[in-house]
Amino acid sequence: MINRYEALLVLNTQGKDDTVKEVVDRLESEFEKEGAKIEQVQKMDKRQFSYAAGELDAGHYVNFVFNADPHLIAKLRAKFKLDPEVYRQHFQRLKPKSEKTPKKVAAEQ
Repeated sequence: MINRYEALLVLNTQGKDDTVKEVVDRLESEFEKEGAKIEQVQKMDKRQFSYAAGELDAGHYVNFVFNADPHLIAKLRAKFKLDPEVYRQHFQRLKPKSEKTPKKVAAEQ
């Protein structure tokens, strides 16, 4: 069973702002190597955190929308937890992409 997911990753690019594209490309290939089908990658630039919970006060946000088996999420979490360039990660299951159907026009009486 393949579900649709969204992964929001916060990247630790402290001192390496020029290598963000290479990091995102590497992460995208990690998703595909594990068997996920990438639907969309959205780079949301560097943002300040509302409060500093660790050693960083800002990070690059990247949003991946992909299709994968449910067991793959735990595997990806474990892999990205060991990656020093992934500061935070959040996975969320999305509703299946529905086909756009034209709205029915109410019959005039």
